[in-house]
Amino acid sequence: MIDRMIRLPKRHSFFLFGPRQTGKSTLLKASFPSNSTLYYNLLKSEEFLRLSANSAIFREEVLSRDRRQTHIIVDEIQRVPQLLNEVHALMEEKDSPFFVMSGSSARKLKRAKSNLLAGRAWSYSLYPLTHSELGAEFSLDRALDLGTLPSVYLSDSIDDAKHTLKAYVETYLKEEIKEEALVRNLGGFLRFLTLAGDENGNVINYSNIARETGTSYHTVKEYFQILEDTLIGFLLLPYARSTRKRLVKHPKFYFFDTGVHRALTKKIAVPLEKKTSDYGRAFEHFIITEILRLADYKELDYKFSFYGSSNQAEVDLIIETPKGKTIAVEIKATDNPNMGSLRGLKSFAEICPDAALYCASLAPRRRVVDDISILPWKELFQIIGIV
Repeated sequence: MIDRMIRLPKRHSFFLFGPRQTGKSTLLKASFPSNSTLYYNLLKSEEFLRLSANSAIFREEVLSRDRRQTHIIVDEIQRVPQLLNEVHALMEEKDSPFFVMSGSSARKLKRAKSNLLAGRAWSYSLYPLTHSELGAEFSLDRALDLGTLPSVYLSDSIDDAKHTLKAYVETYLKEEIKEEALVRNLGGFLRFLTLAGDENGNVINYSNIARETGTSYHTVKEYFQILEDTLIGFLLLPYARSTRKRLVKHPKFYFFDTGVHRALTKKIAVPLEKKTSDYGRAFEHFIITEILRLADYKELDYKFSFYGSSNQAEVDLIIETPKGKTIAVEIKATDNPNMGSLRGLKSFAEICPDAALYCASLAPRRRVVDDISILPWKELFQIIGIV
């Protein structure tokens, strides 16, 4: 089994959220021995029906458990949100066990106005595999082509991996996520999902997407919020010195996994080729998601944004640390980035002279030109302290 970077507490209750097939159940079973754990899997129909019909049964069973069972795991807790009231009541009991609650959507819990335990349970997120976790098994080209969902990346067959991704998009994204939308215009939501795939990594133009999907500006914003709440993607805000200004400008959106994005846009059948625009976009997508995943695992509290100037100079990622350091990162899928393609970094340096400027690339060795460090992409992770 691959050693995951996330470090889960053994003596505190917590939520573990993450998209389907990121390995939440596997991780929890490996982290908490069966002889000391009472395990509920709400994906099982009989368990779901039994507890959704009468959630008090859960409390009775926990109180009647073998006292050597110190942890209670509830997998896919969002399927029966009312169980959280029972968990809260049990936490008030003397010698309460620790509760571990996993799920693929915090949105269902919030939407149901569920009891989120008021800080009594910490919250963690699990992502697809990272290059650090894969170690010697990591292949950049495979990660760009297929993504790093464990069941996909570790598959012995490329064809099986592609079929898994196609099924993921059809059965999970298009069926389960559309249920989250709670809208009458399901056709509009599915059209939106396709357009969101086409716009991955671009600045969102809500008005254009609304027009093309036959929905409203506010509906499109809600759809993006659904994708973010269900951990299918994330918004990257534009850089500005004040938080207020960041919130009023249009963000970029990235799907959580390169393979899922390629399957959604129906490009999974054709392998990526180096020196193409698709390869370059996938490389940028991978590096950004990888940085955000590892920073979250390390609990570094970095702020992330992108930079775009009025003269269309851009920087892919701006990282601000709690100590006040600013790091500007341009991402280029080439072994010899030219200085013309790095003008965004120079533009950013004009408004933030103290920023450290980097170009993460396919270059074999590091070199410095005009205060810009062009380096092999893996070195960037060492510099920003997330490996």
